[in-house]
Amino acid sequence: MAHQVETMAYAGQVPWHGLGVPVSNDLTPQQMQTKAGLDWDVYKEPIYIRPETDRMVVPGKKALTRSSDGKFFDVVGDDWNPIQNSEAFAFFNEYVAAGDMEMETAGSLKGGRNVFALAKVKESFSILGNDQVDSYLLFSNPHEYGKAIDIRFTPIRVVCNNTLTFSLQSSSKNFVKLNHRTTFDPDLVKQQMGLASEKFAMYKDMAEFLSTKKFTVEGLVQYYNEVFPHTYANSKGKIVDKVEDLTKNGKAAMDVLYTQPGAEFGEGTWWQALNSVTYLTDHVMGKSAESRLQSSWFGQNQGRKVRAVNKAVEYANAS
Repeated sequence: MAHQVETMAYAGQVPWHGLGVPVSNDLTPQQMQTKAGLDWDVYKEPIYIRPETDRMVVPGKKALTRSSDGKFFDVVGDDWNPIQNSEAFAFFNEYVAAGDMEMETAGSLKGGRNVFALAKVKESFSILGNDQVDSYLLFSNPHEYGKAIDIRFTPIRVVCNNTLTFSLQSSSKNFVKLNHRTTFDPDLVKQQMGLASEKFAMYKDMAEFLSTKKFTVEGLVQYYNEVFPHTYANSKGKIVDKVEDLTKNGKAAMDVLYTQPGAEFGEGTWWQALNSVTYLTDHVMGKSAESRLQSSWFGQNQGRKVRAVNKAVEYANAS
């Protein structure tokens, strides 16, 4: 896999992915942007056919380039509106100034094509006494065609640094996605996002519910089979009722169930089962910490964790 992380900075403890350079934990959003090497803009430039001779402009298309070095990112349409890095970081100004959040991590992935900023919300809760979960706000600003701006609240389990996620079956979304053909209105986005405290309270209720519901071995095998399903044509629809019939990742999740950090919290419950999946996706799967970060926040494993939450709630309700 190509090198994912181009630049990254973090404040406080080393993050779960172990990437980036340390900075002070009292930075403003703009200072974090600078420390993370993101003081650049993106431009839409004309695309030419035969640039050395007739210089014919390609209609309806633009080249997306970076101001600092002219690096080419992607081809976009005339109506594609770039959101500058400075606009993304300014989104946090109100929260940080009020003392509700502090900047924690920022950087760029995919050679600068995906810029992100992560701020810690000054809220947390504990499950079963000492299993602490903190709240964060993640802003993803992709500079490439077909990728939406993604702003979401995301919980992180402290004991193992697992990045958790909300259930899509929740009555209130924890995220806002915007395409680049719309005008970015930060005030409207904040209104759509709602209050972090409300989202976090919903997640706490779900986590506490899972921590009271015990799984059976049969149910756990079925759960891992649905989260990590067989993909080969001759295996689809296969009845899986034994551990040995699970996929490689399904077996790996079973292996870390009792060895993951914090396994003692909610032992034998669907909370423990859910955390075995998030631990596997964030710390084990993938070829490198960089690929795990990209996949867990923005790729296949993000979707897998949503499915893991939904299925855990479904099985817990049935238990």
